[in-house]
Amino acid sequence: MMAMTMSECARVSALIVDDEPVARAGLRHMLAEADWLVCIGEAGNGLAAVEMINRLRPELVFLDIQMPGLLGTELLAHLQHRPLVVFTTAHAEHAVAAFEIGALDYLLKPFGPERLAATLDRVRAVVGEPLAPALERFGEALGPGPISRLFVRSGRAIVPVPVDGIAWIEAVGDYLALHVGAATHLLSLSLNRLEARLDPQRFVRIHRTHIVNLDHVTAFRRQDGGGLAAELRDGTVLAVSRSKAQELRNWAR
Repeated sequence: MMAMTMSECARVSALIVDDEPVARAGLRHMLAEADWLVCIGEAGNGLAAVEMINRLRPELVFLDIQMPGLLGTELLAHLQHRPLVVFTTAHAEHAVAAFEIGALDYLLKPFGPERLAATLDRVRAVVGEPLAPALERFGEALGPGPISRLFVRSGRAIVPVPVDGIAWIEAVGDYLALHVGAATHLLSLSLNRLEARLDPQRFVRIHRTHIVNLDHVTAFRRQDGGGLAAELRDGTVLAVSRSKAQELRNWAR
């Protein structure tokens, strides 16, 4: 009887979730080259993916973000089983969102075997760790607690930005502008969602379009027109809404 190799007896189970059949087929074909990994199923939309992930309990999921039913970033909240996740997306701004919620990696479509190989190296490094700590870290990233860093695009790279270094945040259309020293980074995220993940003892929403880091505020001053404004270390002056101005006055009592 022929002995089984390690790759045959301890292969990593993976699930592919993408609403495009061609994309699923292409990824499945490339994954077949990894003899330590086995694809146990595919799903074409978010609702089907939730059912399959909870039932099949794969160790790894390749998850498209933009899908009918549930977005890839939304369906994670419906999972009873927490797999490692690699996001796949055709939009760079979604790749940033993938890091924000703790994805292991992202694949920006179209990607080829070389880029996938780099991702699989990261998967093997994590799978080689005790499984519980790896999943705990992923659960913490999805949890409600304050975050310590954000990931933004810098040229063709995704780089971390420590939250402590952000002086203020501004809503600009569908994006957020993070003001960090002399640099400004754009992030595809709603102000409400980001506010919920920031430390409320440090970050205060002073206006419907502005959040300030209190560590970077030198003073709140009354303006000639009677309103209140926040003055920042870098010289920026931001108006405070009437409702927030009243809250600040109550704090000062």
